[in-house]
Formats: sequence, C-alpha cells, structure tokens
Amino acid sequence: MLFAGSPAFAVPALQRLVDLGHRPVAVLTQPDRPAGRGRTVGVGPVKQRATELGITVLQPATLKTDAAQSELRALAPDLIVVVAYGLLLPPGVLAIPRLGCVNVHASLLPRWRGASPIQAAILAGDVETGVSLMQLEAGLDTGPVYVTTRLTIGADETAGELEARLAQLGANTLGKIVDSLLAGQLNPEPQPADGVTYAGLIRKTEALIDWHEPAVAIARRVRAWNPWPVAETLLDGQQLRCFASEPLGSDAPDAGRRPGQILTSDARGIEVQTGAGRLRLRTVQLPGGKQIAAADFARRRVLVGKILG
Repeated sequence: MLFAGSPAFAVPALQRLVDLGHRPVAVLTQPDRPAGRGRTVGVGPVKQRATELGITVLQPATLKTDAAQSELRALAPDLIVVVAYGLLLPPGVLAIPRLGCVNVHASLLPRWRGASPIQAAILAGDVETGVSLMQLEAGLDTGPVYVTTRLTIGADETAGELEARLAQLGANTLGKIVDSLLAGQLNPEPQPADGVTYAGLIRKTEALIDWHEPAVAIARRVRAWNPWPVAETLLDGQQLRCFASEPLGSDAPDAGRRPGQILTSDARGIEVQTGAGRLRLRTVQLPGGKQIAAADFARRRVLVGKILG
C-alpha cells in the first residue's frame, strides 16, 4: 500500500492504517515549501508523522514525469490511499495499483467536489456533512463511492473545528473498510448525476468582509475562514481580524444606520450593522496583537458610530 497526503487532515488516516497493521511501503507528500512571514521552509504534517514512524517519504514536484511514475511503479503497491494530497493523480499513476486508488474526501459526494468542501459546507449553511471514500478516476472527485459517513455541523463550528472532526471520521471510516478493500470485496456505487456542486480554491482576497451582506452570511464567512484566511475588515484604516461572531436579527439598515456602522460596544461584544441584521463580533485581533474578546477590545477605545470597512 502507498499513502498520499500532505496536511494535518491526512495524519489521522495515516496513523490509523499503521495502527491496524497496514504500514504503507512509502508516503507520497507535497514538496517542502516556504511558509509564514519569514518564508521559512517547513516540514508538512504528513511528512513529519511519516518520518516519526520511519516510513520512506517521497516528494516529487510532479507526478506527470516518467521518472516519478517509474519510482511509484517500482514499489508495486496493491492500493494507493489518497487523503488531501493536493494534486490530481494522472492516469499513469491511477493505473499503477492492482486495486486502484481510494480517496478520503471531506463531503457528502456529489455535493462539494473540489478543493474546499469544508468551508463550502459552512458558507452554504449546510446542517450536515461527512466523508466519502471513493475510487479515484481522471475527473475531479467524480469516482464511484465505497461508503459515506455523515455528521452534523455545529451551529457555531469553525472550519478548523469541523476539519478536525472530519479528519478523525475519515480515519475511522477508512479503518473499517480497509481490509475489505485490500481483499477486493467492495464494489463502489456511481455518484448520482443530480446534486453536484463544486468548492473552488480559497483566496486571501475572500477574507475581506462586505458589510452590505446579511449578518447570517457574514457570520458564516467568519466561521468558514477560521483558521485561514480569517475574516477581516478595516477600523480607522487598520486591519481588524474577526475569529468569532454572532448574527442578530434580520432588520435592514434605516436612515440612521449604515452597513459597517458600530452600534454598540459593551460586555457582550461589538455590534455592527450589516445589510440585513446586526453582527456581534466576539473575538478580534489587531496586527501584531493577540486574539482577544471583543468586549475587552471595546473597553480600550471609543467605537460607537465608527464605520468598519
């Protein structure tokens, strides 16, 4: 077996396979890249765990070359398990394992195919999501599904919190069927043609809050962009990041209130008018500072009447 994964989301699945006695012959992960303000080259979570486990790590920049595919072919894996690897596997790689390639995807396929299914589910106001274990094929998350496991999305759950739960759910689900997969005893079912949706790559520019949106929509963005890229606005020309919020009501602004206007700031937080309803900011951060309760932030400055954005 070969394991392909890169971020923290994939670590529980790798660990579960090892714990069950299915130690991969190698781990395929993304190349080390600069990250953070200092642009320091860091080791990815999957690489770090694989190294701790003493598993060989492969980090080709691309899988499209003959050299990369020959290296994988020489390992002769019966199965390739893919969990958030970060690249589509080309046909030459898909054809290598005798039992094909299985992918742990964080959505209820065919809903939310693509790169950011967890954030998309929160943004859309979905009440549930889950993981789908599917057979990989050339299309983007189009392959037939072996099994789906569901869970309810918490009303205030952030993308980071939901991702951690889905990572564990994916590992547990994979653990339950891996023996059957390796024995060739499971037949995946084609995805329905109806209900297909796509979740594209998240861009940093999406973090900027548009105060003309309804409070409910902005609150979802705050949850979906936590821990990255983090929802933000401007206060007196300075970046103000928002990590937690609460929508209040659905009233539209009147002649005395503008979208982005701070209406109150007290022990409950900072209340802001939106395009429909008010949004209470609960946790905020200024550049170079720590995350603090909005109530504590409000005690240090006069905010009422100021316009955010």
